[in-house]
Amino acid sequence: MRLRYCLNQVAREVGFAHWEHARVVLGGVAARDDDMGTFWHAPRTGILLNLWLARYEEARAALEADPQAFLLPYRRQFMVVQADFIQELGVDTSHPAWAEATHDLVAAYGGSAWLLLAGQRMRAPRSSFVSS
Repeated sequence: MRLRYCLNQVAREVGFAHWEHARVVLGGVAARDDDMGTFWHAPRTGILLNLWLARYEEARAALEADPQAFLLPYRRQFMVVQADFIQELGVDTSHPAWAEATHDLVAAYGGSAWLLLAGQRMRAPRSSFVSS
């Protein structure tokens, strides 16, 4: 086995096309219009109600209408979800980083709150990333 193969496999398992894609997104250097992968999605969240929006401005308006919701990136789109969705990701909804991020991981992207929450997501069980 080669290291390159292993890094690409791990990146795919957590929602990225390949290692370089993961490195750019998790490194905080992607642009808002870039593909953010499916890192903030889990197989079992498909049964939960949430909003999928193509434009950030629409997603932000939906978040402002429901301050208890959370705004997450998904590929080149945006999701507005509830606490049960976040818990399914293996992330603590009461973590202080959410308040710092104002529940908006797109606006908080690359900052300290985003990094803390992304770290929690990385430590989530493998089953929250891949379908069993």
